Amino acid sequence: MIKALPIRVAPSGLLVDLRVTPNGGGNRIDGLARDASGRLFLKVRVSAAPEKGKANAAVIKLLAREWGLAKSACAIVSGELDRNKVLSISGDGAKLQVAVAVWFDKHGFGLKQADGDE
Repeated sequence: MIKALPIRVAPSGLLVDLRVTPNGGGNRIDGLARDASGRLFLKVRVSAAPEKGKANAAVIKLLAREWGLAKSACAIVSGELDRNKVLSISGDGAKLQVAVAVWFDKHGFGLKQADGDE
């Protein structure tokens, strides 16, 4: 069973909700969090500046590497100029969902962390 994560299957593959911090002093994944409305997202920090798509490219490179995906399978499909983004991963959505969920479990990014109950 896949627990609640900021991912959802779409006709083209998988969508992942992100909150990105550009100029973040490094490239890393900071875990899960919720915004004021309760929306769950994956927090990502990149050292690239938010100009000319550099931060978005850094996010794609980081997540593709972490999840063992081709960069060409990943694209920012919403929020290109915003901190809140949606990443699309092309492919078999169900298989991608399982693979990404396994990555979340392996790294301890679960709801307890997102809800502040560690």
